[in-house]
Amino acid sequence: MAEPLFSLDGRVALVTGAARGLGLAMARSLALAGAEVLLNGRDEGRLRPGVETLRAEGLKAAALVFDVADDAAVERGFAAIEREHGRLDILVSNVGLRNRRPIDQLSGTDMREMLETNLTAPFILAKRAAALMLPRRRGRLIMVTSVAGSLARAGDAAYAAAKGGLTALTRALAAEYGAHGITANAIAPGFFATETNAPRVADPKVRSMVEMRVPLRRWGEPREIGAAAVFLASEEASYVNGHVLTVDGGLSASL
Repeated sequence: MAEPLFSLDGRVALVTGAARGLGLAMARSLALAGAEVLLNGRDEGRLRPGVETLRAEGLKAAALVFDVADDAAVERGFAAIEREHGRLDILVSNVGLRNRRPIDQLSGTDMREMLETNLTAPFILAKRAAALMLPRRRGRLIMVTSVAGSLARAGDAAYAAAKGGLTALTRALAAEYGAHGITANAIAPGFFATETNAPRVADPKVRSMVEMRVPLRRWGEPREIGAAAVFLASEEASYVNGHVLTVDGGLSASL
């Protein structure tokens, strides 16, 4: 029988920032498609509930603790992947940092911190992941950027700059590794009702703005981003390279 569409059976996936929110949602979707998923975060205690939930569903999941902004820790994490699994097929680089402040309130240190977490760390992760993918001449690098990478707003300059850089990095990775069978794509989420965004979801003014700006008139639910990750990780996306898949309810398509 033919393999089901979007099957990830036998694949090993690493999802960073997977303790909750969009990271956990994407990890669950990848696992539902058959992948063995490594959930990454800095705190094992925060990762444990998600791992246990996925395992209770009969899915293959494990925690892999390291700080993506610590190069030495990243090296140890990937050494563990190579030692314990012998391969990595899918990287979902999801960790992000936000600093919503006007430009005149942002210091150079603030900007460097944003770039380190949102741009330099994904670069290091992609480079290390590709090293494990090159021998097999197959792999999927998936960067989680944002609609803020192409749509700016006042009071969010550092985040928009970093995510714009991540979009450009995604295209550079696609050009660099495409000849080796490794694709690089990005997912650009819009407004999602994650735990981090709970105060904004509860704010009547923000809710009104979202309902006015988003054609679907609502926040996205974390589960609604998982299928995008599965598609980009699957064989069905084997000729998709250097693309940014926007998941925003139509926000960026409307005036």
